[in-house]
Amino acid sequence: MLIWPEIENQDFMNDKMLSANLSLSEAITSQTAIRKKIDNTPNAFVIENLKRIAVNVFQKVREYFEKPIRVSSGYRSFALNKAVGGSKSSQHVTGEALDIQGTNGVTNAEIFYYIKDNLQFDQLIWEYGNDDEPAWVHVSYREMGNRKQVFAIGVDKKF
Repeated sequence: MLIWPEIENQDFMNDKMLSANLSLSEAITSQTAIRKKIDNTPNAFVIENLKRIAVNVFQKVREYFEKPIRVSSGYRSFALNKAVGGSKSSQHVTGEALDIQGTNGVTNAEIFYYIKDNLQFDQLIWEYGNDDEPAWVHVSYREMGNRKQVFAIGVDKKF
């Protein structure tokens, strides 16, 4: 069961959409949180960050490929981030990061290279998988000061 936070912009909460194709529910739902009964309710600050990454990254990827893109991990409360073994400095905790995967024939590698070559971002990480295909794509976006850092975790891939 999701608990919706009190925020000033009630119109936003009424439709619960971060962008045209990404709902708040998709960005905060976690099977680990459900299983372990961890509250993963974001505050207004986190929701604003989620809106930024949804509009500036997720939606642009979705529109470019014209196919659904899956969020495998979005916002994580501190408790959830600890439960999944996330980094203490994870941008998932601030709502500035999404782990995404392609669907319907769109590969994770295609998503990775599209973001790398066309969009603003803070960090773009090719996570695990192999040299041809990441298991998922981690992307973060900040309101200001995006660093455009690109690297891989779990494979020896250079960019």
